[in-house]
Amino acid sequence: MSKVNKKKKAAAIEHKRAQMKIVTSETCVVCKSQCKRGLSYLEKMSLPGAVGTGVPCVLTLPGRKA
Repeated sequence: MSKVNKKKKAAAIEHKRAQMKIVTSETCVVCKSQCKRGLSYLEKMSLPGAVGTGVPCVLTLPGRKA
């Protein structure tokens, strides 16, 4: 049974996904390559009284060359 458990643990480690960082509208404003998601978030946040928690940024993926 221990051989089966080792294979499952190794497979679980390999399947971790890269996580994008959550950025606020201030970051999206100064971004050099603004994406569709960021622009729609900026539009939403420009309304009076808008409260936001941020948006995942594709440019902040680990391993991506800047």
